[in-house]
Amino acid sequence: MAEKLKLGIIGLSEGNGHPYSWSAIFNGFSKEFMLRCPFPVIFNYLSEKSFPQDGLGHIAKVTHIWTQDFQISNKIAQASNIENVVDNIEDLIGLVDGILLARDDSENHLEMALPFLKAGLPIFIDKPISLTLKELHKIYDAATVPNQIFTCSATRFSESFVLTDEEKKRLGPIKHIEGTIPKYWDTYAVHLLEPIICSVSGRGILKNVYKFQKETSNIAIIEWEKLSAYLHVSGTLPSAMKIIYYGENDFIEKYFTDTFNSFKKSLEKFTLMILNKSDNIDRNETLEIIEIIERYGK
Repeated sequence: MAEKLKLGIIGLSEGNGHPYSWSAIFNGFSKEFMLRCPFPVIFNYLSEKSFPQDGLGHIAKVTHIWTQDFQISNKIAQASNIENVVDNIEDLIGLVDGILLARDDSENHLEMALPFLKAGLPIFIDKPISLTLKELHKIYDAATVPNQIFTCSATRFSESFVLTDEEKKRLGPIKHIEGTIPKYWDTYAVHLLEPIICSVSGRGILKNVYKFQKETSNIAIIEWEKLSAYLHVSGTLPSAMKIIYYGENDFIEKYFTDTFNSFKKSLEKFTLMILNKSDNIDRNETLEIIEIIERYGK
């Protein structure tokens, strides 16, 4: 394997600009072409950074792209400095060291990942990896080498969302959490669940997930043995991305503000995992997150 990893990025789903942003974090970007990206927020936060210093180009480069639309692939390639656009998804096999599956419509994840899983390539599957445990196990069972599948919400690595050791000490035992986020349960609830699951280790066994819906809004009340959570996914209503942690001694309110750094840390974790310089995310945490999403969906 080359010293600098070669990555291929695949897929595009409606409302999701990850192929632009993830690639740019490794490759830098063209101001001229990124201005044409249909997600202006991506240009805005990339423009606040300096490349290559702030990127991950010292570890890896996105060298190839495939999406369902060759013209869109070309636009992303121009914006994010990707040298090669391929016609067929399986053309990537043998050309790259790892795959970024950058679409969040989970019903397509297994089909798109399968050729690369069979080929033994490490793959980062965008969140949520699935909406049911049955589908999740199908994906895991398709792996052909250990530690092949990496998946998470980047909020797991957010300095603005996840509790520090000092904050945990200030709170004392955490008893309740409230979170809000815009858009939809299937694709956005994971952004609240991931930092909760990785921040609060003493929650105990998952007991109940209660579902409340009003128009496009989704409200979940989640009970563990030693923790409760109230999550509001606001649908088309505008909302902050916010989590409030309530401990025995204090409460802390945290707003998500670090999109670029969170993406960067998740992508860095994946690349270091490929290089055997970092462990994978605990699979039990992923299983618990998907179990909560599935229970709510029933």
